[in-house]
Amino acid sequence: MKLHFILLKKVAEALHDIFENKKYADKVIEKLFKSNRKLGSRDRKFIAETIYGIVRYHRYYQTVAQSNESYNLLGVHLIKNGLDAEEFQDEYPIDVDLIKANLKKKYPIAVTESFPDWMNEMGEKEFGADEWKLIMQALNKQADVYLRTNTLRITREELIKELEKEEIFTEKVENLPECLRLIERKNVFSTAAFKNGYFEVQDAASQFIAPLLDLKPGLRVVDACAGAGGKSLHMAALMKNKGKIIAMDIHEWKLGELKKRAARNRVDIIEVKVLENTKTTKRLEGSFDRVLLDVPCTGWGVIRRNPDTKWKLSPEQIDSLLTLQREIITDYSKMCKAGGLMVYATCSILNKENEEQVKWFLASPEGQNWSFKKDIRLWPHKDNFDGFYAALLERK
Repeated sequence: MKLHFILLKKVAEALHDIFENKKYADKVIEKLFKSNRKLGSRDRKFIAETIYGIVRYHRYYQTVAQSNESYNLLGVHLIKNGLDAEEFQDEYPIDVDLIKANLKKKYPIAVTESFPDWMNEMGEKEFGADEWKLIMQALNKQADVYLRTNTLRITREELIKELEKEEIFTEKVENLPECLRLIERKNVFSTAAFKNGYFEVQDAASQFIAPLLDLKPGLRVVDACAGAGGKSLHMAALMKNKGKIIAMDIHEWKLGELKKRAARNRVDIIEVKVLENTKTTKRLEGSFDRVLLDVPCTGWGVIRRNPDTKWKLSPEQIDSLLTLQREIITDYSKMCKAGGLMVYATCSILNKENEEQVKWFLASPEGQNWSFKKDIRLWPHKDNFDGFYAALLERK
């Protein structure tokens, strides 16, 4: 495959932004596409897959290149994958012989799978070397694209047919009645089906969370860490757009995005609230039948979607997140009525963020008002979904 110099130069510039200017890969790619609207679908696919591939294997590529210069990292990727880029190699001082020699060498698994030493050590300690290796390999794979049918607008069978009209082919996912998996990655956001609010892009693991709450029309529900509201929208569909959902978040711009999504989905039971301080939750104590706490976490379960996590997360941040999670479950749980249900969820695979946090809460003074019902675990290496945890608790 002959690659154009200008295309490769754009990739190298994007990598510089990510590694030198510490920007997030998804935001860099989004900006690149917005400023180069004439790029075709093939070029966009190459750019995105190349950038994400290099971010995933940054440590390995850096070791092979013996350099962190973006053009050298790209050079390793091109040579490793047998891609023709003579023009690019002529323009930039890439040591092809060194790269080829180093690609033949063996390195420790933390280098070949490209995880920081501290993450590798923590993973081995928690899961054992053999299983941790499988987890690392799964987290380095490109994630599949999953859709959640908006059952307020269409059935899953009808959605399959609507997407086929636009040459997008899907398959059903077992145990998830609204879920479809794309057989081939395509841009679904430009489809008529998306614009008509027939579906949302939502990982399969995430689609297991809302049904845990045993939702019914007419309930009062709070999504206390709503973000852009994927789970709020799912809950609204399960409630048949009847009742009330309060979606909260500290980021106003995310709630703005939720408003747009709700309008497209024809959902009108969601009210958004910006969380500025603890007064907001105190005023709502005992107000809800259901509480969803999809708490801030390390994101260890979604590294395949956000490979930057490997290079941006630190052990100190984990300690801060553990404290924050305990504060949230202690304070926000008070919004639940007696006899109501609460789900505590993360997109992490670490016990300390999941089972251990629930155990801590149930042993705490506030936790005496709660009983454990059940929990679920989803794994990237076993289920081919994002890594997720959710615990269902009932208020006494």
